[in-house]
Amino acid sequence: MKLDSNSFFSIPEWENIPFIVHGFGDKSWEKKDLEGHLRMQNFKPVFLHQIHSDILHVVNDVPEEMLSGDALLTDMSGLLLVIKTADCLPVLIADPYKKVVAAIHCGWKSASQRLAQKVVRRLEEHYQCDPSSLLVALGPCIGKDCYEVGEDVRQEFEARGFKEDVFLPHPLFGKYYLDLRLSIKHQLMDGGVMGSNIAMVDLCSHCEENLLSYRQSPQSEGRMLSFIGLTSPFV
Repeated sequence: MKLDSNSFFSIPEWENIPFIVHGFGDKSWEKKDLEGHLRMQNFKPVFLHQIHSDILHVVNDVPEEMLSGDALLTDMSGLLLVIKTADCLPVLIADPYKKVVAAIHCGWKSASQRLAQKVVRRLEEHYQCDPSSLLVALGPCIGKDCYEVGEDVRQEFEARGFKEDVFLPHPLFGKYYLDLRLSIKHQLMDGGVMGSNIAMVDLCSHCEENLLSYRQSPQSEGRMLSFIGLTSPFV
């Protein structure tokens, strides 16, 4: 990963794709920073009313009313797809051949509903993307040693066919640690994404001081902003 001087993380390998802007903001990165950044001044941000679902939207412009759901997809230049997180996992996807991008908000509910895999399928069906050509970046989220969940969450994942390795032992009966990143990697690869094409910012939002954690500060309304967009004209 690379820490930009403007307080967001990026994937170094993606820096060589001239028509994509992307990043995972830390707790200091705000909407005004998106709008003021040199590479993003001509972009129109698209936000979601995130509801922990498996609902995704293909967008061609900024909607007149904010859409409800947890994933955005576009092939239109000038739109900046933005995801807000504070422990959940932000997922950015790019197809460098079809010139398509997507942004996903994954908490445990969206993960258990295989939202990331459904996004890959929609990219394949709507844009004729080859899943094996997709590049994926997983941003900062609550880590596997900190994400405590109950038996109800474990049963939800089990019912949807997830491997047991997404859960780690917990000292308390009926409690588990969930490896959110691994659950997303499994479903992406089940959808045809190459494991070698999945990069990550391997930081725990619960542990890192410069990140935001809902579990650490449930009263806080702050959220980190992750983003991806296509520039124009394509190079």
